[in-house]
Amino acid sequence: MHDPQKAQQEIIDDFSLFDSWLDRYQYLIDLGKNLEPLADAEKTDDILLHGCQSKVWLIIEGDADEIKIRANSDAAIVSGLIALLIRVYSGASAEQIIASQPQFITEIGLQQHLSATRANGLHAMLQAINKAAVLSLEKK
Repeated sequence: MHDPQKAQQEIIDDFSLFDSWLDRYQYLIDLGKNLEPLADAEKTDDILLHGCQSKVWLIIEGDADEIKIRANSDAAIVSGLIALLIRVYSGASAEQIIASQPQFITEIGLQQHLSATRANGLHAMLQAINKAAVLSLEKK
């Protein structure tokens, strides 16, 4: 089973390999380039996430036992943020998602190095993932 805490530690370890934030941003952008693309037909307004300056299409599927997340953005750094969130939360159970605070954000310094609009978008994505987890538990 997927372990969000282990995934967060792996992200922290990966980012610790880079000395400068320029290198960390580049790594984040590279992560985003490796996202599985959504089909154009999937990029509909009903899955467009509000609260982000960039366009973010967020698909959350599954049930309380396993939640799968797929998403894309039209912005490079936001795509990297999506890749991190997918790495931490996709494949986890609803209970794991709710119990797992996104400590990697602070640990790798993202909080201090994201613009206010990108930080708001990251927060909106986290809220949507948590909301989906809570709703899946209510359906159980």
